[in-house]
Amino acid sequence: MGRDARRALGLVCIMMFAPLSGCFGEEGDGGLIGENDVTVTPETLIGGIFQGLTISADRDLSAFVPYLMMNPDTGFVQNSTVVDLKAGQSVLLTVLAPPRTDTAVVLLGDYGRENWPIRELNESWKTWWERGGYEGKSSQGIKRIVGDNGTLDTVQVSGSNGGAVTPVLLSIMRPEAPGFSEAEGSRHSTGMVDGRTVFNYINVMSDETPDPTDLADGAVGYLDRWAGQGNAAYEDAAQYLIQTMENFGLEVITQRFVYDSLMTGSQNPEAYNICGYRWGEVDRDKWMVFGAHFDIAPPINGGMLDPHIFGRTYGTRVGAYDNTAGTSMVLTVAEAMADHSTRNTMVFCLWSGEEGGKRGSDFWTDYWVKEDNPNVEVTNYVNLDMAGVNWPGGGGAPCGDGHGGGEGNCDPEPQVDPDGYPKDEEVWPMRVYIGPSLDHDVMNQPGMVGLAMWIGSDAIGVEEQMSPLLGEGYDAETWKVDDWMAKDRPEIIVYEDTTARSDHATFQDNLGTVTMGFGGLVDGYWCYHQTCDTVDEMIDWMDTTGKDYGEEQSGTSNLVDALDTITWWATYSFFHLDEDPIRNAYLDE
Repeated sequence: MGRDARRALGLVCIMMFAPLSGCFGEEGDGGLIGENDVTVTPETLIGGIFQGLTISADRDLSAFVPYLMMNPDTGFVQNSTVVDLKAGQSVLLTVLAPPRTDTAVVLLGDYGRENWPIRELNESWKTWWERGGYEGKSSQGIKRIVGDNGTLDTVQVSGSNGGAVTPVLLSIMRPEAPGFSEAEGSRHSTGMVDGRTVFNYINVMSDETPDPTDLADGAVGYLDRWAGQGNAAYEDAAQYLIQTMENFGLEVITQRFVYDSLMTGSQNPEAYNICGYRWGEVDRDKWMVFGAHFDIAPPINGGMLDPHIFGRTYGTRVGAYDNTAGTSMVLTVAEAMADHSTRNTMVFCLWSGEEGGKRGSDFWTDYWVKEDNPNVEVTNYVNLDMAGVNWPGGGGAPCGDGHGGGEGNCDPEPQVDPDGYPKDEEVWPMRVYIGPSLDHDVMNQPGMVGLAMWIGSDAIGVEEQMSPLLGEGYDAETWKVDDWMAKDRPEIIVYEDTTARSDHATFQDNLGTVTMGFGGLVDGYWCYHQTCDTVDEMIDWMDTTGKDYGEEQSGTSNLVDALDTITWWATYSFFHLDEDPIRNAYLDE
């Protein structure tokens, strides 16, 4: 990592959000606070749900709790608090236990303590504890901030960490849903959001079972979602999505974009945007948007030829990966967040016309926001497009049995793709991409990069798999691959992208919004924009049984795991960004 990147990441804690919390205790007249001076219950937290955490003090002390929690006075979620307790007092906090890690910490110090140490951006609290971060010798620090109107205190980054603290370790256990086996994804099937729920939505929308009574697409699911031309299947899918979000309790507002053909002059309903709103209770005109396109690649191949038999053409019927997966993650997060009070407005959008050039999101940002709602600021945008075929899958694409092309039904081009990442015999990294960024070798959005790293390293449990990419010293055309290879092919990469191939580009270009996106394998996926883009194909690609890569898990188990990772990452991002939005750093220049 170069000097500019190191400086940017070092400043990230200062530029970021109040939510970066950590803990340290100090030595007072009675000596250092010890673990026996407090009782924290329960000793085992349930991962992925809000639950009560009671801290009972046997002597005067302060406790730092560095996790998302519900403020009982406002109903809003905040990151971290510091509480003061006199001997004999107790406090009950409603805490969200991280869903994908096994250890939590509560930090203890002298009564009234202001400054506490915190972990690094790229490490978990467990790693911080194991390296002795609680000694306060090198850790960064936070300072408590008095809560408004008597509410829970919050924290902000500080140049002082206050010295040593006493850590209390708690275990975290995430139960499995009893209705599923491990091979079916039970390990990631419970919590406020979960990968199995996402997988179920994908299956519902991608169900190819024939239904002769369905005149739209002749199937049980919602296939043939090609935007425009009065496509009945497209309209049918839109109604399903509208009804689903209304059932969550969201206010659904739709817009149609009508495209006038330059060749014929005829009108074509090119885009049908579907957005569910959970209105903010503090600032209704600040919008956080979470979106994915629900249209699929149009049938330019006419006969919808199977690429396994006839070679690659263009067009699909199902679009399970592109982009039913992203659509399903939006639905899952929307369902979970609909019941939460937020400071700012949360908007869950399903775009159409993306495959034709991001026409749906272009219309929404240019006309619905800029013209019809000029007082609105879109603070942040999170994008889901082709996410799920990534870590923990990898280690070789499926060959034979009707998969792929070339000799033996294997991919004829296993080498490094100059436009993406190595495939087949290589891993397929999960991508967390951030923008806008005009330079490949400079970190231009350190706040959003820092947030992604902070969330991923602890709550998501991927500190060992995750690494930031930066193009310093590499050619602008190949820097992502070059840095990825130099860092020994990390399975999850966080980086600023200078190009954008999905709806996040619209928000960067039209509104100047800083964005975070999630994605997996794209160009190396040979069913990209093909009729073989099905759920079964995704499962086959994600299977690691009998491969010299990762854990031995079924394709379904790994796919549910991947969907769980991304959905939780997005959910945590929304909570953090509601408390403290991250603005486009270019606008501050």
